[in-house]
Amino acid sequence: MNIQRIHHVAYRCKDAKQTVEFYRDLLDMEFLLAIAENEVPSTKAPDPYMHVFLDAGQGNVLAFFELPNSPDMDRDQNTPAWVQHIAFEVASMDELLAAKERLENAGLKVLGPTEHTIFKSIYFFDPNGHRIELAANTAKPGMLEELKRVAPAMLEEWAQTKKAPKHAAWLHGEGEFPGDNA
Repeated sequence: MNIQRIHHVAYRCKDAKQTVEFYRDLLDMEFLLAIAENEVPSTKAPDPYMHVFLDAGQGNVLAFFELPNSPDMDRDQNTPAWVQHIAFEVASMDELLAAKERLENAGLKVLGPTEHTIFKSIYFFDPNGHRIELAANTAKPGMLEELKRVAPAMLEEWAQTKKAPKHAAWLHGEGEFPGDNA
């Protein structure tokens, strides 16, 4: 199998028009297309929907379904609100800080920037309650390669202990990044 890229990622929304306006006007995503049906093509269920698609950059498409005949949407109550989110990359810290100001000026509550060592992020919620992250990469040379190198060992240790492995403790301020000693 040769996966080329993600074709689109789809989420549910409360109001398709409001959702398009939010992503178009605040995150500068182009509204690409809308598909509306009265019957679900895959199941043939009689369930009208509006399916909207937005350009999230570089061929990435973010889509939403408005489902007027379904119960009001909610999130997974067994999962903390910070876990499920959509993360988008911005080009620089200046762009991240400008986005934060723009969002706050539009009345949104924005958390961050939060330091993750290899990137910094801000967090906010869209009108549907989906948590959104904007991230600017800040990794030093070699950091991503080191994280990739230790990933299998970290995963194996996690599977055995369910405790955070220390293979990349430098990522969380414990010790120094091995590449700093070069």
